[in-house]
Amino acid sequence: MFKKSIAGAVLALLPAAAFAQTTLTAETTSPGSTPHYIDTTLAAILDADGVATMQITEGATLTNSVQAVAEGQLDMAPAPLILPFLLSRGVGPYSGVGAEKGAELAGNLRALFFSAPSAQLFGHYNSGSIQGIEDIEGKRIYNGPPRGAALTTGRAAIQLLSGLKDGEGYEGVQTPWPDTVSTITGGAVDGWTLPEGLPSGRQIAIAAAGGTTIYDMPSDLLNSELGQQIVNAPGNAPYSIPVDEFRAAYAGNDITIVTDDDTFDTFALAFAQIVPATMDEDLAYQITKSYLAGQERFKTGSPRGPYLFLSFGDIDGKSQGVCGAVTMKLHPGAVRAYEEAGHSIADCVKP
Repeated sequence: MFKKSIAGAVLALLPAAAFAQTTLTAETTSPGSTPHYIDTTLAAILDADGVATMQITEGATLTNSVQAVAEGQLDMAPAPLILPFLLSRGVGPYSGVGAEKGAELAGNLRALFFSAPSAQLFGHYNSGSIQGIEDIEGKRIYNGPPRGAALTTGRAAIQLLSGLKDGEGYEGVQTPWPDTVSTITGGAVDGWTLPEGLPSGRQIAIAAAGGTTIYDMPSDLLNSELGQQIVNAPGNAPYSIPVDEFRAAYAGNDITIVTDDDTFDTFALAFAQIVPATMDEDLAYQITKSYLAGQERFKTGSPRGPYLFLSFGDIDGKSQGVCGAVTMKLHPGAVRAYEEAGHSIADCVKP
């Protein structure tokens, strides 16, 4: 797996000596992804504010990153909320951990803020064997990395679109994130389903090799019993954007957007920016305070900024997907920063 380290500059003198030489270790996804943008933007903000230096490892598998934070081996990572949920039960990619140890590890996680930036979509090349969602059966479909949250949601998306399961009605293809684009552009698959920010550099790179078509989840399927089970499943959240805005985000690229109405509707991966519960409270407060103050930079630093669904205001828990099957408490320092800024925090999110 390709990884690359990014280190921030040594910081100037800080108002509080406790933060003068703070260095945070973090892992994130590959360049071009939404978690990568959020993490590198946060790193720049913390650097500018003199709060901390973030040393970020790119191209990480977040399944491993979540466990590393829970074990105290890593200071920060973006976590699809399905992963702490699975960890707490010791199932799925954490089956080797076991239920008792998994629950203990999940209890060591705290959030600084939340987001829902990656929407599940389905795509194919216009010149390929797939010409619509009715053509999925019997095809090779890229549906995510070898394991983890994205693979779970990728399989769910194809089941919703076609009624087919991986390995039964179609052949699922998985590779590590850094190999996604080359796998698709190299002709190894007939179609793909991916969680993407808006606009997605990955989708633009894929379309550079030939015209593509991207689909949302048709309303009748999304509103079906299975569709609502998927939307409300642990770690997911509803996602809806006016289709004109979605198309505008890809203007100038050979990408066709297909929906059945005037909105691009699907489900998003709900995320938390996680840290160990043992993180110093004042440090968590300073990080969250800088994050909240950096709202404009997050929104204007990239075309995808307005579509990150970052939690810059009140936190009710339900909108963030953390007061149902998934339990994810805010760090006490984060709670202090939010409340100091005048935002309300639901009791179910408080530690």
